[in-house]
Amino acid sequence: MASIAALQPEPAPIVACTVSRDIQNFDQLIEDMEAELGEGWGDLSFEDASAFFGEADAENLEFVAIAVNSDDEGRLDLIENLVRTAKEARIGVILIADELGPMVLHKLLRLGADDFVPYPLPQGALREAIEKLRTPSPAMIAVEVAQQEQPEGITAVGADQSRDGVVLPVHGLAGGVGASTFAVNLAWELALADKKEPPRVCLLDFDLQFGSASTYLDLPRRDAVYELVADTEAMDNESFVQATLPFNEKLHVLTAPSEILPLDFIVPDDVNNLIDRAQANFDFVVIDMPRTLVQWTETVLNRAHVYFALVELDMRSAQNTLRMIRALKSEDLPHEKLRYVLNRSPKFTDLSGKSRVKRMAENLDIDIEVMLPDGGKAVAQAGDHGLPLAETAAKLPLRKEIQKLAAQLYAHAVEGSAAAVG
Repeated sequence: MASIAALQPEPAPIVACTVSRDIQNFDQLIEDMEAELGEGWGDLSFEDASAFFGEADAENLEFVAIAVNSDDEGRLDLIENLVRTAKEARIGVILIADELGPMVLHKLLRLGADDFVPYPLPQGALREAIEKLRTPSPAMIAVEVAQQEQPEGITAVGADQSRDGVVLPVHGLAGGVGASTFAVNLAWELALADKKEPPRVCLLDFDLQFGSASTYLDLPRRDAVYELVADTEAMDNESFVQATLPFNEKLHVLTAPSEILPLDFIVPDDVNNLIDRAQANFDFVVIDMPRTLVQWTETVLNRAHVYFALVELDMRSAQNTLRMIRALKSEDLPHEKLRYVLNRSPKFTDLSGKSRVKRMAENLDIDIEVMLPDGGKAVAQAGDHGLPLAETAAKLPLRKEIQKLAAQLYAHAVEGSAAAVG
């Protein structure tokens, strides 16, 4: 008679573990782990997990799901050590975060956590995170892709590239003044500035919550952007360029992340790292800034060659400009880098409007150096079609003014490069 033991099925190998203070606080996670892995998973406490990662039984682990909530923030050192230990053992890490502060989450991701899923778990979110772990990340395949033949007009960018791009942030000092439209079209016009030797231009959308550069250029928002900004210390030239998307083979765009993130999700060091990579690989770096002032606004201002501040001819713009100047002066920041751009400026024949512009500049003690005419419906139509004005309304006066400004910036950069070589 065959042994009864031989009839018993082999236990499923353990390929994943949950790690938490008390897994009963995450009952939905239990259900999703069973749905995805059946009996092929286990559960560990914070205290037991660190020792287990070093044992032979842990060699088959594909990943651990570290579940934390706001009550665990006092044990952050222990959780950080778990993330480090797991990564050293080549075990994937998925963070399950329940009301965890953005700075704590950011810190854990910077330590090497591969992904995070909010709790309660959205439908299918754990499955997507597991699938992502089981497929190569953009950073892993960046070198291979970078070595492939590039489309015409986009030259390959390697780690040995050494440029010193001109940094041009764009900041709207009031809502709806057209800062994103200006940034997108300025970047495109810079890319067209020289047909024989077109400059390499990069557009960075730093509005992590509602950035619209991807919409205005009809580009998808990719998870690669989140992966990049979540761990900029691990970023290299290849992974940076791979996170950008080419538009019409002339412009690289780092879109805003696919999900809304807190503006303090990135810190000054992250911003410096991103600008360093952009400057090293591109001749011009246009940055679409969020309207809100954050701790890294100072970082961008210090890195900027020219900081464009967009306003309109109204009281809110005047008041916000005054507040901006006072804030920069109180912190002894280089407010002289600001170049004021008046959008929807009065027409040539509007003498009353021109008089108002002059009084506004005098009262604020500023120079309004760029006057942009009202683009009207053509601007909204271009944005809806995902194309720059040069592609949809080339003869529009607004487009011509932005083109003229781009030509001046390009000429100035070329003269500066020639002087440096001389």
